[in-house]
Amino acid sequence: MSAAPPIGKVRWLYGNWLWPLLCGVLVGLGLRLIFSADAGEPYATMLISFLLLAPFVVGMVAVYVVERQTRKDLGFHLGMGALANVFFVIGTMAVGLEGAICVVLAAPIFAIIGALGGLCMGLICRLTKWPGTSLYGAALLPLVLGAVENPHPQGRIERIEREVFVAAPPAEVWRQLMTADAIRPDEVDAAWTYRIGVPKPLAGIVRQTPTGLVRDVRMGKGIHFQQMSTDWQPQRYVNWRYHFDADSVPAGALDDHVRIGGEYFDLLDTRYTLTPRDGGTELAMSLDYRVSTAFDWYAAPLGRWLLGGQSETLLSFYRRRAEAGHRPGAPPPG
Repeated sequence: MSAAPPIGKVRWLYGNWLWPLLCGVLVGLGLRLIFSADAGEPYATMLISFLLLAPFVVGMVAVYVVERQTRKDLGFHLGMGALANVFFVIGTMAVGLEGAICVVLAAPIFAIIGALGGLCMGLICRLTKWPGTSLYGAALLPLVLGAVENPHPQGRIERIEREVFVAAPPAEVWRQLMTADAIRPDEVDAAWTYRIGVPKPLAGIVRQTPTGLVRDVRMGKGIHFQQMSTDWQPQRYVNWRYHFDADSVPAGALDDHVRIGGEYFDLLDTRYTLTPRDGGTELAMSLDYRVSTAFDWYAAPLGRWLLGGQSETLLSFYRRRAEAGHRPGAPPPG
């Protein structure tokens, strides 16, 4: 039988790590429960008063608990503030308040803000005689601002543009754009949007109607929607506008805060352009989307990176299938 850990080691573990982390996480979860209102209402989760101030307070709480036991250096304060927020974000998923996508997207910025909160609390403990009063004031600040902050940010329209050379004629590239069926997971694994939990595409089949082209798109977890086009020229270009029905995204298929067509994010249109080149086709893609958050300075660049990578993955998917379909005697792609 292994010997019990020394009493001093147990006290160090609880005093320096476990209790501070636990207190920080519990305060963070309490704030998250308060900021649980629907989008567009006071105390909604995506308000800046929660997303910036809650991790700051979590970092402050964790360091305050540490400093009540023993004095630590500022590097420890930074690490404790960041770590408490990582556990806080994971905790929101563990108790069902957030999904994996939001956790992955929020963890980096929460850790950075939490580190600053921990550093701030460490300095307060060293330079003032009222760290408790400062902590209580900081904890009240998101509650006050959450009631008065504008819950309807203006938002912005972003565009992603990518292109790829395909060693196949425009006719074959166009065929693949119109009949993308039986998409295998390994064909789109490179995109980080799918790696962090966005369901992968399964098929996109086009049919012609009296009002134009309609592309029926199916994705994992039961997501389905349509892309409509009244502007296209065979083998030259097609412009798709997104159409989502009430049941297009089943409950739980996407985190509410990144739901397509929601308060904070929407896909607007996608355009594919085919240009004949020597030895093949230049396939270009542009994607317009809306981001409407109070922290677009973070959400917009993150969206550009994720959707830019997804666009490159989709173009590579069409390139591989078109080139495979163009080779004489090649089996059908997929």
